[in-house]
Amino acid sequence: MHIQDILSSQQTTFSFEFFPPKTPEGAESLFQTILELEPYLPHFVSVTYGAGGSTRELTHDLVLRLKTRTSLDPIPHLTCVSHTQPEIGAILERYASEGIGNILALRGDPPATPGYRREEDDFQHAVDLVKFIRKFNDRGVHADRRGFGIGVAGFPEGHPATPNRLVEMDHLKAKVDAGADYIVTQLFFDNHDFYDFRDRCELAGIRVPILAGIMPATSLSGLKRMAELAGGTRFPAKLLRALGRCQDDPERVTRVGIHYASEQCMDLLENEVRGIHFYTLNRSDATRQIFSSLGLRHSRAENAE
Repeated sequence: MHIQDILSSQQTTFSFEFFPPKTPEGAESLFQTILELEPYLPHFVSVTYGAGGSTRELTHDLVLRLKTRTSLDPIPHLTCVSHTQPEIGAILERYASEGIGNILALRGDPPATPGYRREEDDFQHAVDLVKFIRKFNDRGVHADRRGFGIGVAGFPEGHPATPNRLVEMDHLKAKVDAGADYIVTQLFFDNHDFYDFRDRCELAGIRVPILAGIMPATSLSGLKRMAELAGGTRFPAKLLRALGRCQDDPERVTRVGIHYASEQCMDLLENEVRGIHFYTLNRSDATRQIFSSLGLRHSRAENAE
């Protein structure tokens, strides 16, 4: 389903993100997680792409498995790094032939490969990838006359590679003007950062829906990994104090993290967020508990009432 149709039919969307596992055992574990989350009826799920396209085939395999063996609507990530225009064109043709409706277009992380030089890539920035996908759409290859729906990333706390926040907003607007249909944000823990980001987008003339990225802090060791993944996430003192009070009890740490994320989501819903995108880390427990705390009608039986 094209993302424009999803967003226009829903006041608030709920979506999940997964990453492709690297082993058969990991694949089966992830698929069990997916089956546990499927009854929650996400409006779509996204599948990440490793640095430099390192998980290209794994991403494709997971996307196809989601498409053919579940009722979920998968949106694959696609990145600029280490790709030529013919390679990206071939990937788009493959997804179009398989009925994939949307792409999340990202700059991507550089690979750890010695000698890699970003300046040699055909796509230097995400806006270049958005433009390329739009040109592909104009060819009429996709079964949907609109072609692929396109999502891009937003950074409520600021893009780590662009310290000038005015320039950063110019870059985001360029991606939207090039044809992006929606924005999904990097994870954040202070909703004020998100609301300020949303207001700045409005001032910049960015009118597409903005979906909030949420990841519950379910372990202390995970906090540092989050900061690395997100390029410098801020952890509010309120959250750090709460986690510090129970740092010797992993189960209490998890409960605190889920409670904090649930409060974030409740506040976002009260402030008319257009969507909440859960970074699941390929686990279902935290996401399911947050859904329950929000009182959302999510099961197929409930929706049939």
